Amino acid sequence: MIRDYRDHAANERTFLAWVRTGIAVIAFGFVVEKFNLFLLTMANTSSLDSGRRPQLERLSGPLGHYGGLALILLGTALLMTSTAHFIRTGRLLDDQEAHPIGGVRAELLFSTVLALLVAGFSTFLVLG
Repeated sequence: MIRDYRDHAANERTFLAWVRTGIAVIAFGFVVEKFNLFLLTMANTSSLDSGRRPQLERLSGPLGHYGGLALILLGTALLMTSTAHFIRTGRLLDDQEAHPIGGVRAELLFSTVLALLVAGFSTFLVLG
């Protein structure tokens, strides 16, 4: 039997939750990129009337160009950070000494950036 198995299992469940979140953020970044490509294709179609073309071009603006890439990079950083945190916590669980609890700065930073990106996309789509 593994010593402190419940602690190690909790560490692994937390790691898997962060991995799922990172994969979801990356997938959403790909969706934003593909949607932007779709909007650009629609805007360049000659069958559109002149009123719809500027609206589609505005929707595929800088937020569409760089927002998807930002989400993909954020998801990748989330995966790397969660892997490092999982390994560090596993080592600390195996150590016999008592360690102070670490800060939650990385998780808070990622959550804040993700919330700001989602708020930016929502505002952009509502006002666009």
